[in-house]
Parts: sequence; structure tokens; C-alpha cells
Amino acid sequence: MNTGIATVRLAGPDDVDAFKHIRLEALRLEPAAFASRVQDWEVLPDQEWLRRVTSGAVFIAFRDDEPVGLMGLLCEQSAKSRHRATIVMVYVRASERGAGTAKALLDALTRYAQQEGILQLELTVSVENPAAQRFYAREGFAEIGRLPAGLIHEGREIDEVMMAKRVGP
Repeated sequence: MNTGIATVRLAGPDDVDAFKHIRLEALRLEPAAFASRVQDWEVLPDQEWLRRVTSGAVFIAFRDDEPVGLMGLLCEQSAKSRHRATIVMVYVRASERGAGTAKALLDALTRYAQQEGILQLELTVSVENPAAQRFYAREGFAEIGRLPAGLIHEGREIDEVMMAKRVGP
């Protein structure tokens, strides 16, 4: 296990290579955890990688300049739901799990969301990932529902747990 907390930062144009590296790693190593497939991302042109890292809020955790974790935020755009955002692309390298990296990513993302006027964070997590469910519950997220067959992976339907947390008044 690593000592100390990884460094987390909001990704910018200079972080495209790090984003690409950690996102493809996540999709390769944990394919059942994501709605996206690695094949869909591997073929993206460089300009699309740049657009994806700069058009939303993408947080990358680094240890010794090596990307080791990722967490993204998709903010709602319509006037009546602009106070909500969804946490996406969550991944922490196995060697970083239990070292505080996920919490550091979530804390940075939450601070950013609050600065942007977000009042509620939402996410879905596979029913087959109880460790992630426990992590989010410890961090104040409550289960708000279930999404039957939220994902289909290798022909198998996987339900998702929907969770939310208020982060504003």
C-alpha cells in the first residue's frame, strides 16, 4: 500500500495524456463497472480526448506524476435541474484502494461542485460493487433507488444502485 494521499487536481489541456492513460486503464481492468466500453474510447481522436477533458470537470489523482485515479462530474444544463450533477468515470487503481485516493477525489470534486452552485450530487453504482456502495454511504450518500438492468455486460443484466447526497443548503 502507498503511504500518503495522492495529489488530486482538476484536469486541463495539459492533462490529456494522463486522462487517456487512466481512463483506458479503467475500462480495460474494470469493464463491468462502466457503461462505456474500452473499444469505444480507444478509437477517439486526440481532439475528442481534449474536448472530453476540458468540457466538463474531470479530476485526476496522481502519485509521483503517474495517474492513479479518476472522477468526473456531469452537470445538468436545464434551468430547473442545474442544481444537480452526476458523478461519472470513477476509478481508483487497485494499488491505491484503501489509501484515501477515492476520498481525495470525491472531496475535490465536491468542493468544485459547491463552487459551481451544485446542491446535489448523484451517481449509480453496480449492485455487484458493495465496496463502492459502502464508500459512498460513509461519505454521506443515501440510496434513492435501483435501476434494473442498468448495464448489460457480456450479455448479463446488472442492476445499479442510485445514490444521492446534498452538498448545498
